Amino acid sequence: MKLAIFLPNWVGDVVMATPTLQALRSHLGSDASFIGVMRPGVTDVLGGTRWFDRQFLYQPGSKNPRLTSRNLVRCLRQERLDSVLLLTNSLRTGILGWLSGARKRVGYAHYGRGPLLTEKLRFKKKGGRFVPAPTMSGYLKLAHLLGCPTEASWPLHLETTAEDEAAADRAWERLHLPDPRKVVVFHNAGGRGGAASAKAWPMEYAAQLASRVATDFDLSVLILCGPEERATAAETALRAKHPRVKSLADQSLSLGLSKACVRRSRVMVSSDSGPRHFAAAFGVPLLTLFGPTHRAWGDTQHTRTIELEHGVPCGPCMQKVCPLGHHRCMRELSVDRVYRAFTQLVEKLSCDSETPLGIPA
Repeated sequence: MKLAIFLPNWVGDVVMATPTLQALRSHLGSDASFIGVMRPGVTDVLGGTRWFDRQFLYQPGSKNPRLTSRNLVRCLRQERLDSVLLLTNSLRTGILGWLSGARKRVGYAHYGRGPLLTEKLRFKKKGGRFVPAPTMSGYLKLAHLLGCPTEASWPLHLETTAEDEAAADRAWERLHLPDPRKVVVFHNAGGRGGAASAKAWPMEYAAQLASRVATDFDLSVLILCGPEERATAAETALRAKHPRVKSLADQSLSLGLSKACVRRSRVMVSSDSGPRHFAAAFGVPLLTLFGPTHRAWGDTQHTRTIELEHGVPCGPCMQKVCPLGHHRCMRELSVDRVYRAFTQLVEKLSCDSETPLGIPA
């Protein structure tokens, strides 16, 4: 069997697709040929895993002829596919799946895609809006349409490569970081939009929290960032005014580096951004700060986590930028409240571990 899987376009969603990839590989076996279809920006998320036999990359609007939709369709048709699984939810990918020539096309039937699919699911709606439900479970339901047992349960799963770990080793050495068990990683941005994103906790709050964690606990803080978040990460570390608060802003950045940093850290504090799913996949204790997004969509069934949010009448709005301009959902989530939750998480870890984390008096 030849199966092409269109992966989501966002880092966190790709991580939440890993249970589906495991379920399909387990059900269809090693004789099946899996082709991963994805944007170039998410390839490193799955670095080190072996679910795909090949990968096809595409980027709408790209001037690179190898990344065009036309080239992708040509490559897919040459494969003579049996099935296409669309974990995306756009009309564009529905058309690409239809043009692939695959006899079976499985996906969500929204945004005009229904006639393009042979097997389909719909999100529940209430009052004209989608009812929030775990994205991870939705992907597994699509896999069930390809024959995967409905009772099967699979966790998030990621790997790191030797290159990822070497990059993290270099960052540890350059930043003079201690044993990873004494390092907390922060990721305060919200994807595209950086500090202006509705998901981002205010920079000054993150700096205050980092300073208090470094001062009150025997821990160092490492602030993660992507290429568009360098300035914010550097400024956050500068405002913390503590020698044990560092950032990756001056390092050679990659998703692989971020994965390796999260994997080896003791705790992660994050906004609802893609990298927080790395913690869930690696079993790293996690404190997540929610604002405009509904927690149900990003439920990963992570058992070592605390989730915080500040309820506002206008939320969760699911917007990339606060439409009312006040950003109250994140600005009114106070440093004191987050600090108390961090202390609670540390206390639980200290009770469960032989390595105390230095709980303040």
